[in-house]
Amino acid sequence: MPGVTPGTYASRNEEPGEEGAEGEEVAEPVTPPGYPRRREGAHALVTLDGMTSQKTTQTMKPATAAKKLGVYLQATPAEFQEGVVSRDELNALQADPPQWLQDLRRNGPHPRPVVAARLGVSIAGLARGGVTEPLTTQEIDALRDDDPEWLRRERATQAEVRKEAERIRKKHEDRDAAGH
Repeated sequence: MPGVTPGTYASRNEEPGEEGAEGEEVAEPVTPPGYPRRREGAHALVTLDGMTSQKTTQTMKPATAAKKLGVYLQATPAEFQEGVVSRDELNALQADPPQWLQDLRRNGPHPRPVVAARLGVSIAGLARGGVTEPLTTQEIDALRDDDPEWLRRERATQAEVRKEAERIRKKHEDRDAAGH
């Protein structure tokens, strides 16, 4: 197909056999035989003007909201556990946490992701260490003070993981800076 860049389609705006820009012959149309040719202005713009949309409030299950708030669902008040939480309510809880939420975040019991973060290990590392239940802040502090062998080992493993992730990130940055 003369005049057509490899990997692109021929222009559909000109009739076959006509000359395009620079005097080159325009390629055959891409539309298979038997289909009507496209005409300018043949397609009407379809709009949703006739439809009305009502803005629905986004809601989430209490478990999802508790996860986003970083608290253990079973420790939250019954009304929180039994209802649904809207996006606006979640934003309000995050912006101005009520006393029960402040207390849960401060004292626990904390869900596993929070426990793992406070101990500096992964969630899998908690499981390998035998910690499968939520812990209070006091229990986390006691574990830190006792510094059992499994906790030291898991912290070392986590440090290696972070070090490797940093090495890979740096490698990608260097490669991107070199223009590859």
